[in-house]
Amino acid sequence: MHSKRNSIKTLAAAVAAVVALGMATLPTVSQADETSCSPFTPLIKGQEDFVYVWTLGVQGIGDGSDKLVTVDVNPKSKNFGKVIASLSVGGRNEAHHLGLSDDRRYLWGGGLDSSKIFIFDIHSNPAKPKLVKTIDDFVAKSDGIVGPHTFYATPGRMIITGLSNNKDHGGVSANVIYNGKGDYIKTVPVPTTMVGGAQGDGYNYDVAINPRRNAMLSTSFTGWNNYMMDLGKMVKDPEAMKHFGNTTVMWDYKTMKPIKVFNTPGAPLEARWSWAKGDNFAVTTTALTSNIWIFDQDKQGEWQAHNVGTIGNPADIPLPVDISIGNDGKSVWINTFMDGTTRYWDFSDRYHPKEVYTKKIGSQVNMVSQSYDGKRVYFTTSLLGNWDKKGADDEQFLKMYYWDGKELKEGFSIDFYKEKLGRAHHMKFQVRDLKSLQPLRAEADAPDNVRLASLPGDGK
Repeated sequence: MHSKRNSIKTLAAAVAAVVALGMATLPTVSQADETSCSPFTPLIKGQEDFVYVWTLGVQGIGDGSDKLVTVDVNPKSKNFGKVIASLSVGGRNEAHHLGLSDDRRYLWGGGLDSSKIFIFDIHSNPAKPKLVKTIDDFVAKSDGIVGPHTFYATPGRMIITGLSNNKDHGGVSANVIYNGKGDYIKTVPVPTTMVGGAQGDGYNYDVAINPRRNAMLSTSFTGWNNYMMDLGKMVKDPEAMKHFGNTTVMWDYKTMKPIKVFNTPGAPLEARWSWAKGDNFAVTTTALTSNIWIFDQDKQGEWQAHNVGTIGNPADIPLPVDISIGNDGKSVWINTFMDGTTRYWDFSDRYHPKEVYTKKIGSQVNMVSQSYDGKRVYFTTSLLGNWDKKGADDEQFLKMYYWDGKELKEGFSIDFYKEKLGRAHHMKFQVRDLKSLQPLRAEADAPDNVRLASLPGDGK
């Protein structure tokens, strides 16, 4: 653990040096919970019945393959807190993120290494998903994009963020559009030019859409060369240390045109919009510089970025990873990987948020998923196969806690290594009866935007 902490410190120091020297114009490169879902996907506002966990296969553990694991999480069920299904997809693809379709009937999952995409039927029998399609030509179809990361549904479409490319396996990438059936439509490059007064670096990571403002925010990370490299080896490579994203981009969602690039140094990761009535701000955190950024419009309607907080002690490199915003926009859970801690921030004043609660979840923690009502919070552990901690600190679990506004109390815990499942990464929720889902919240706020049938210019 000591050597891994030193590696992270070296990584952050090197990236900070690159930014300080004005070298941030490099090629540049989340979502888990109900409040991070696309506004075009029906929400579970009551009790979720199942949690699907996208899991990295580990050689020598179980069948060694990546898999979609189903956990029964309804407290009224006799199987509460237990794994009830496990569906292997064959091989180790560096399973990472999942995304729900616009009708919540299908679940898309990607592999950052193989660039394969797996589409699961989660409506015919939600307790036992079925693999119905594997897309193995993503790189060829997308003109060389590698590492499908975020899957973000819009009406009849799926926006997929790529982390890399097959030319140099660096960070210059794109957003790739598919239709709901899994057919390729088009590729939209992330800007590498000056846009709105700042230089784009081309990197990509996450996207989130605010239909009320026709706005899409994208963030940035790093390319295949780095995210598939052993962490200790990477931090000793001066060239590798230059290649981390330092920008976010605001897009016109309807036209898919970038309208402004923001300098947000240190790998901004997950993007989240507040859906509270009257709110039109987004949040992200930077992994290597431990900052909280918000994005909103000024009185002239211009999008602006604000650095509003520092997470933990940046000198200790807590490494902020996943975040989860409350449905009222007044709170944000922020996980810090290196110390295995979750941090609850009061966002009542978004320009001056305050950390008001912390709890150590394990030796490492990555993803956080909260129910729509905020009463149940789920945590998983794996960051990347070659970046997770080693030895006894390599804990791999799913944990659920009850949150009463003051304290997290554990509901159940599943040891994924003990169950021979692998490394637990991303989560999505589902219900037994899809007819029970509430209407789209965004539909009531902005029906014209939500009913957009497709992205303009895709010919469909």
